[in-house]
Amino acid sequence: MGQIQEILKKYWGYEQFRPLQEDIITSVMKGKDTLALLPTGGGKSICFQVPAIAMEGMTLVVSPLIALMKDQVKNLKDKHIVSAALFSGQSKREQQIIMENAVYGAYQLLYVSPERLCNEDFLKLISKAKINFIAVDEAHCISQWGYDFRPAYLKIADLRIHFPDVPILAVTATATTAVQNDIQEKLSFTKKHIIAGSFARDNLAYAVFHEESKMNKMVSLFTKVKGSGLVYVRNRKKTVEIANHLKKHNIASDFYHAGIKNELRDSKQNDWLNGKIRVMVCTNAFGMGIDKPDVRMVIHYEMPDNLENYFQEAGRAGRDGQLAYGIAMYNPTDGLNLKQQATLKFPDLRTISNTYQALGNFCKLAVGSGEELSFQVDFAELCKTYNLPIIPAYHAIKELERNNYISFSEDLFLASKVKIEVSNDQLYKFQVTNSDREALIQILLRAHPGIFENFMGINEYQISTRLKITKQELSKQLQMLSNQNIISYQPKVVSSMVTYLMPRQQVSSIRIDQKSYDERKTNYLKRLDAALHYVGNVSECRSVTMLNYFGQTKNQRCGICDICKRKNELKLTELEYQNMLAEIENMLKLNAETSEKVIYNVKSSQPSKVLKVIQWLLDTGRIRKNTENKLIWVG
Repeated sequence: MGQIQEILKKYWGYEQFRPLQEDIITSVMKGKDTLALLPTGGGKSICFQVPAIAMEGMTLVVSPLIALMKDQVKNLKDKHIVSAALFSGQSKREQQIIMENAVYGAYQLLYVSPERLCNEDFLKLISKAKINFIAVDEAHCISQWGYDFRPAYLKIADLRIHFPDVPILAVTATATTAVQNDIQEKLSFTKKHIIAGSFARDNLAYAVFHEESKMNKMVSLFTKVKGSGLVYVRNRKKTVEIANHLKKHNIASDFYHAGIKNELRDSKQNDWLNGKIRVMVCTNAFGMGIDKPDVRMVIHYEMPDNLENYFQEAGRAGRDGQLAYGIAMYNPTDGLNLKQQATLKFPDLRTISNTYQALGNFCKLAVGSGEELSFQVDFAELCKTYNLPIIPAYHAIKELERNNYISFSEDLFLASKVKIEVSNDQLYKFQVTNSDREALIQILLRAHPGIFENFMGINEYQISTRLKITKQELSKQLQMLSNQNIISYQPKVVSSMVTYLMPRQQVSSIRIDQKSYDERKTNYLKRLDAALHYVGNVSECRSVTMLNYFGQTKNQRCGICDICKRKNELKLTELEYQNMLAEIENMLKLNAETSEKVIYNVKSSQPSKVLKVIQWLLDTGRIRKNTENKLIWVG
C-alpha cells in the first residue's frame, strides 16, 4: 500500500480512492498546476487534504465560505489533522496567533478567504511559511464567465510572486468550457492541465413537471417514491409553508434556512441525516458539504437561475448509486419571476451608492476610517432603518464587495472563544486569591487542552449547566476574567459581518467597474436562458442537455429522464427516430401538409411508427395544426 493510500485508510477509513482522486493527488504531488473537475459528491476536499498530509510543509487553502472553512477545519481536527482558518470576525489577537503558528510550521493546512490575499501584512507573513502547494476551492469563483464571481479570487495569482515554484490545485464541481479556460488563465497555470470526471449520472433520472399545483404534485411524488428527500426553494417563508403542508399529508418534514439559530440548524441537520426527518425543505443554505448517500429525490420547487446551481443541488440525490430523481417544478410565472430577478440583481450606481452610505452610517464609521475593521450588521435592520429595498440593497452590497470596498459574510455564526493569557503559575496564584472563579477556570482547563496556546471554542450552555448558573451570568464572569487580563474572551457572533477593505469613502467617489458589470450581466442572462431552455425543452434528453452545457458532448440519451421515458413508449431506436424526424422536418419546412400525406411520404419507417412520431411531435409542441388542420413545423 502506497503512502497516500495509507493516509486515506488511516484518517478517512477508506480502502480505495474514488474515481480520479488518486490521479489528481499524484498530479499535484508531482508539482503540476492542476484543474480538477469533480461533480458534487465526488470527494473534492480529499484531493487537497491527502497530499497536504503526505507532503512536507503547509497547504494554503483558499475558500470562499466561512461556514465551509469552519466545517472542514472541525472535521480535520476531529481526525487529529492540525489545521486552522483565518477569516473576518476573528479578533486581531486570534489572527496574530494563527499567523505566527503558520509561519513556524504548526499546521498542515491553513484555510483563508480570498479577501485575505488583499492584506499586505498577511502576504508578508505568509511568504515566510513553507508552502507545499496552494489549493483553490470553488475555483469557478475566479471567472467572470462563471455564476459566482468573486473579484478577490483574482489576487490568488499574486501568490506566485512569493511562491514561484509552488503548484496550484484548483477544484470545482461545475464549470463550462469557457470557465475552465478562464480559471487556468487567471491562476497563471504554467501549462494547461485538466483532470475532469464525467458529469454524467447514470442513476439520476431528471424530470420537469409543468404544474399549476406544485404542492399537490410534491405530495404525490413523495407518496410514490420512498426514501429521504430535499425540496429547494428560494425564500425562507416558503420552507415553512411547504414543510407544514407535507406534514399534513403524513410526510415527516422539517425546514431549514440561514436565519435559523445555529444550535437549531445542527439539530435539524442531524435529524435529517439520521432519518428522523424524511424530507428537508430548504434554501440553498442547506447541503454544502453534506454527504447523505441514500437521498432518493431532490425537488426544486422553483428552478434556480442557472444550471450550475441546479446540477450541484440535484446531484445530492442518489450518491449510493441506486436510482434517484432530480425533479424541477415549473410554470410560466416562474419564468417571468426569474427575468424580473435579473433586474434586481444588477442595481444601478445610485442604489449602490445609497446602500454604501447607509452601511457606513449604520456602522457609525467616519469617512476616511475603518480599513480592516469588521462590523456585525443585521441586514434586515439596516434596510428598515434607512428605507432600503431589501433585494436591490443585498445585491448592491455584493456589488460593493466585487469592487473591493468591503467583504460581506452572510448569516455568520462564530462560537464563543477563550484563550488563557497568563502562565500556568500566574493562573494558579490567581485561583488561590479568587476562589469564586476556580470552578470556571478548572472546567476551561479540563475541557480545552491547548487553551494556553490557542483560542478554543467553548460551549456556554454546557459550562453554565455544570456551574448551575445562567448563560448571562457565565458571559459576565468570562468578561470579568478578560477585563483582568487572565483570558481573552470573544463572545459568540450570530449576524452578518461586514469588513471594510479600504477606509470609508465619500459617497460621491464610489465607482464600479462598468465593463465588468456589463459582462457579468450579459453572462448572467445567458445562464438564465440556458436554465429556462432546460425546463422548457420537450424533446432532448435532459442528461444530454446538461452535459452539453458543461462541454461534455454526449449524443446517447440517458433512457431514464422524463423525455427519454416518453420516447421509449414510441418503441423506436434512436436512429429510426432521428431519420423520421429529419424527413418530417424537411417536409414541413417547405409546406404545411396533412397527417396522411406526411405518413405516406416518410420512407424510413412503417406508417404506424410514423403516426407515433407525429403524435409525439404534436404533444411536445414541435409541430402543430393550422386552421386547415394541416401540420406545420414549429421547431
